Amino acid sequence: MSEPGSLIRALSGRQAARNFHTFVINELGAGIVTGAFPVDVPLPNEAEIMERYDVSRTVLREAMKTLEAKGLVEARAKVGTKVLPRNRWNLFDRQVLTWMFEAGPDAGFVRALLPVRQSLTLQAARAAAELRTSDHMRMLGYWLNQRQACAGMPENCALAEFELQRILHEASQNPMLRAATALPEFAIAAAFQARMAAGVSDFASPAQSHFAELVGCMEKGDGLGLATPLAAIFQAEAEACLPAP
Repeated sequence: MSEPGSLIRALSGRQAARNFHTFVINELGAGIVTGAFPVDVPLPNEAEIMERYDVSRTVLREAMKTLEAKGLVEARAKVGTKVLPRNRWNLFDRQVLTWMFEAGPDAGFVRALLPVRQSLTLQAARAAAELRTSDHMRMLGYWLNQRQACAGMPENCALAEFELQRILHEASQNPMLRAATALPEFAIAAAFQARMAAGVSDFASPAQSHFAELVGCMEKGDGLGLATPLAAIFQAEAEACLPAP
């Protein structure tokens, strides 16, 4: 299971696996997402995969269970384990999204993700404006300052931006919104990756003023007013992820 923030850390390259289980899941998952293991084609047999990745049968079978739970593969009697099409994948799963991010998502996928991400975060923010606590406000203030302080460090700035939005989801008190933070994390990572490729040096501006306005609306409990700064944040994100042709 990937933790919040792990997707953004992929901006600096794939993270080292913590154990054999994580290693083989990442190798197989990334291979499926990139098409190295084609859809509707059985994966290599157990012995071949065990030899390729130097893992035990126990580790491999546990990894397959994890991939099956994510909707990437399906075990069939007399056929083997087949790769499933993308419409079966759990696209809300942070680890699946990380593999897609590392593979370089196509523009069509990003276009499909952004409006869903925007709707969820807007709903979370409106609920959070009513239900946020003093601790939530303290953390929003902290991450707002961190975002500015890390303007020249893309990964740290992106993590601060993600934390600002993750706290909105957390403060919403809605378990569904709390569980849906992988989508905004993907969008933020994609936007920062595009800015890095474009040679941006200040990753905080000009959106810092919009985040400050958003935090101000949260402080006042202004669930309607926060739609304006959020719209500006989303627009800047979309322009980075999907630049005009």
